[in-house]
Amino acid sequence: MKLPSQFISQIEALMPDEAEALLKAIADTEPAVSVRVNTARGIAVPAGAVRVPWCSDAFYCDGRPRFTFDPALHAGAYYVQDASSMFIAHVIRSLVTGPVRYLDLCAAPGGKTTAAMQALPQGSLLVANEVMPQRAKALCDNVMRWGTPSCAVTSAAADRIGRLTHFFDVVAADVPCSGEGMFRKDVTALEQWSPRLVEDCAALQRSIIDDAWDALRPGGLLIYSTCTYNRSEDEDNVAYIIEKYGALPVEVPTNDEWNIAGAVCGDAPCYRFMPHRTRGEGLFMAVLRKPDTERRREPKMKKAKPSQRPAKMPATVSQWLAQPDDYEIKMSGDSLIAVPAVHAQSLAVVEAIVGVLSMGVELGVTKGKSLVPSHALALSTALRADAFATVEVDYATAIAYLRGDAVVIDAPRGHVLLTCRGHVLGFANNLGNRANNMYPKPLRILSTHIPDEPVKVV
Repeated sequence: MKLPSQFISQIEALMPDEAEALLKAIADTEPAVSVRVNTARGIAVPAGAVRVPWCSDAFYCDGRPRFTFDPALHAGAYYVQDASSMFIAHVIRSLVTGPVRYLDLCAAPGGKTTAAMQALPQGSLLVANEVMPQRAKALCDNVMRWGTPSCAVTSAAADRIGRLTHFFDVVAADVPCSGEGMFRKDVTALEQWSPRLVEDCAALQRSIIDDAWDALRPGGLLIYSTCTYNRSEDEDNVAYIIEKYGALPVEVPTNDEWNIAGAVCGDAPCYRFMPHRTRGEGLFMAVLRKPDTERRREPKMKKAKPSQRPAKMPATVSQWLAQPDDYEIKMSGDSLIAVPAVHAQSLAVVEAIVGVLSMGVELGVTKGKSLVPSHALALSTALRADAFATVEVDYATAIAYLRGDAVVIDAPRGHVLLTCRGHVLGFANNLGNRANNMYPKPLRILSTHIPDEPVKVV
């Protein structure tokens, strides 16, 4: 890989003692492949796998499996994520000790969101925001696959998020950046890089923090991260937040064996992941605490009204949920949605001020007098285990189902859950002589290929 000469000069000036090793690692080595398992589904790291040092729920893969053809991926059993980015889980587990309202400000495609879901203390509420509509749709899909009901997805600019005054205890801002840390994986990032892009990104990052700062409560934590190496987007922006807002740097406990580098300038503790040191891509992270000197204020609701209306839980639906008393039911258009009761008021505030794309778990969609169970319900951890008949299918049938093909199953009539290796794939409506495939069209595997050997990662 040929690196831009100005990038090389930047790295040589930034870290003269490590520049040669870092540049060689970027130009001449292949990225590591790692996955993080979904412990909420009872998934464990395979025996003998090499674990990611700072994330106990994750491991490195040998080579790059053809993830698309692993039914477990589509069932939300694991998430393919760069190991460096998994450090967010360690930060949360180290610094967050009780239930919180957590905002993932720039969340798509959902790697850090799902990592946070798993790391946050029980009883926490997570709001995942992505301003770009297409990326927000991908975020919704990944949140749905992970299956945790205590989450909402929004798509709003940072200044609108800032209207949720003092609402969040933790704000994670993995801000848009020049992508230097992704050169090994993203050719476009390499081709688009320039010193001007670095400065433009640094300015954008400051504006995002400025716009969203009011959403963080006094005493709350800001987790700031980029996938860059330069100081303009990293240490300089941390210094900007400290100087402008009086933010207090927070140290994250680490292990020396992890070989994470520190700041290249300044006194604030920062955490730099670099491929010549750690097995993962480039990442920068710092944690700052908002001064606890300002009187906490609640968001102003104004005249905004939620688009979703309360509904009575149908008796049949109550049998779909493992703990029906833990949820409030709302109608949104034709969809019936279950929202964790403990978070219903908080989510009403988010919906009224920012708007939501999804929240809780969609139970089903009304069609005439019938309620058709949704794919989100099939993948939700809120689903009662015996709510529907299940049928275990072989690998070839699972792939056919995930492509949207018609499948033949031996099961009772009605809505049936298909599983493969015990992982729930989704619903089919068994009519007796045939079964209607209910797997959502936007999620279907487009390739007609079936691997010679089944793909199995976990």
